[in-house]
Amino acid sequence: MNEIERKKGKLRDWAESIFIALILALFIRTFFVQAFKIPSGSMEPTLLIGDHLLVCKFYYGIKIPFINKFIVRFNSPKRGDVIVFVFPLDRSKDFIKRVIGLPGDEIEIINKQVYINGKPYSNPHAFYSDPYIYPKIVSPRDNFGPVVVPKDKYFVMGDNRDRSYDSRFWGFVDRRYIEGKAFIIYWSWERPFVNIRWSRIGKIIY
Repeated sequence: MNEIERKKGKLRDWAESIFIALILALFIRTFFVQAFKIPSGSMEPTLLIGDHLLVCKFYYGIKIPFINKFIVRFNSPKRGDVIVFVFPLDRSKDFIKRVIGLPGDEIEIINKQVYINGKPYSNPHAFYSDPYIYPKIVSPRDNFGPVVVPKDKYFVMGDNRDRSYDSRFWGFVDRRYIEGKAFIIYWSWERPFVNIRWSRIGKIIY
């Protein structure tokens, strides 16, 4: 084997290694774990801008890529789960919110207080930064509903209730568009290379 053939052999080996690595990465991202970056403050103080987290893609089941059809279903989304999903109004975007209403639940918000099936619901992660209460005719932020969550759909809200664009404004999340459940923060900083939040790294998301 001459020098040219040896070089071609090495290039072929590198190309094969890179190809296999890309296929594995795509497979893992599609079916197992996906990284997600928090771009806004809608989930504060639970999740901060600059948090990087991992999402378990198979927690709720395994889907056929691109058509979002479940092959196998495992767990159903539960009230309180933090989920990543395809934004219903723009499917090029992923959103992250907390599940509040399950299929069949009646949801109503009166003066910021959430009611589920007629009973007050309080989540320890809910945060309110604005004492002003908007009447329903002005905004659904503080007074909303009642609405009944349809089959296979979910009502979601951001933990930062006064600064979240969520189901109060644009409706329900279809189960088939839920990408997975957020479970751990693997990196966090205020902005690239500035103020790394070491205490948040490895934090489990509840």
